[in-house]
Amino acid sequence: MNKVSANIRRIREQKGYSQEYMAQELEISQASYARIENEETKLSIDRLFEIANILETDISSLLGSEKLTINHQENHEGSFGNGYIQNLHIENKEVYEKLIKNLEEQIDFLKKRLDKYE
Repeated sequence: MNKVSANIRRIREQKGYSQEYMAQELEISQASYARIENEETKLSIDRLFEIANILETDISSLLGSEKLTINHQENHEGSFGNGYIQNLHIENKEVYEKLIKNLEEQIDFLKKRLDKYE
């Protein structure tokens, strides 16, 4: 199971939601939802955002990028928090890179399907 599917299942179970509940919220069958968690169907970015919304979490949690390191650094002027901001920026960059990769994969998939009809 890939990290995204595992995170979706883990968060769903933590919330006490059934696959049936998730399927109803997504307006799909329970079997279709099970295929999402079992990686038998490709997740679109839109669907990923829908799932994150239902699970009341952000997409970075589903992608496994929710870990933030908070470094408390003080200097002589008394400013601090730069480590937190830097780490947050790095984590956001990783999330966006994963989203871009997923979109590129979807584009390739759709191009292949389109080629079959030409």
